[in-house]
Amino acid sequence: MSSTSQKHKDFVAEPMGEKPVNALAGIGEVLGKRLEEKGFDKAYVVLGQFLVLKKDEELFRDWLKDTCSANTKQQDGEITTEKATHFN
Repeated sequence: MSSTSQKHKDFVAEPMGEKPVNALAGIGEVLGKRLEEKGFDKAYVVLGQFLVLKKDEELFRDWLKDTCSANTKQQDGEITTEKATHFN
């Protein structure tokens, strides 16, 4: 089982609100910029994509890889955030 990053802990400690996309675990400056360039500028917009994909982790991983070239570790961080924040 993977440990939870400090970034993830900080993210889930308060409401999502208008947090930028790079506040998500697994999404740093480079991936955040790539996502912003494709219109995914806020954390809630990425969450919306997770919901559009019906919370299917494999589809979401593929989407992250295709959209911003996220590697497996980055995908894991983001999926952990989405699941732990809102949907178990």
